[in-house]
Amino acid sequence: MELWYTEKQTPTFGITAKIRETFVHEKTEFQQLDMIDTEEFGRMLVLDGMVMTTIKDEFVYHEMVAHPALNTHPNPKKVLVVGGGDGGVIREVIKHPGVEKAVLVEIDGKVIEYSKQYLPEIAGKLDDPKVEVLVNDGYMHIIEHKNEYDVIMVDSTEPVGPAAPLFERGFYQGIFEALKEDGIFVAQTDNPWFKADLIQQVNKDVKEIFPIVRVYGANIPTYPSGLWTFTMGSKKYDPLEVDESTIDEMDTKYYSPRLHKAAFVLPKFVEDLVK
Repeated sequence: MELWYTEKQTPTFGITAKIRETFVHEKTEFQQLDMIDTEEFGRMLVLDGMVMTTIKDEFVYHEMVAHPALNTHPNPKKVLVVGGGDGGVIREVIKHPGVEKAVLVEIDGKVIEYSKQYLPEIAGKLDDPKVEVLVNDGYMHIIEHKNEYDVIMVDSTEPVGPAAPLFERGFYQGIFEALKEDGIFVAQTDNPWFKADLIQQVNKDVKEIFPIVRVYGANIPTYPSGLWTFTMGSKKYDPLEVDESTIDEMDTKYYSPRLHKAAFVLPKFVEDLVK
């Protein structure tokens, strides 16, 4: 008998993958958590029926959340990751030698626990001495820590369940206040094929708060439509003004100094969304 996992990305469209094995099927305090092994993408973390990360393509998302912002800020020492309990963004953050402390705030401790167990390639740096892991509400952490971080990264699920407040204007205002005077923030902002309204709303909200706002993209095959966007809000530094020759080559598979500015070149229909 064959077993297949299907994510309905819209009511009328989805993706499907053949399953080798199911490791975890658990209703946590916050969400349905599944950890499965698939033939095509390897081990996969699924929350509330949505693919969060897979062994095969995780590097794209995690590198593109972390490196554009960290290579735009000239001296990022203290970094906050909201969500991201799988540890992938943290792994990328601490590749930057200038980062002295990386704080992860994840609301669901089970995501951290099972990622360490089943996704060690992704979660393996959560125990690094530079890293502080807090099982807490990221929204509240932001509100309680003013003028503290150089860079804040929002690695959230889609805007449903516990992640819904992470897409509200008040949250972006809180992020602005939690950043130092030259701080930068970045958030994943879903895909333009199915969530154009979300991208437009986030872009509008962030532009009302941050003087510099840029949207960039990446190809992530297991995320809805494969075309994914990220929104960067900066108080001072423009990612398009970075001198690529000053970006150090790192151990990456997707991001590179050549890609830094290229990622901000959007297909015209996406460009039109964020004018």
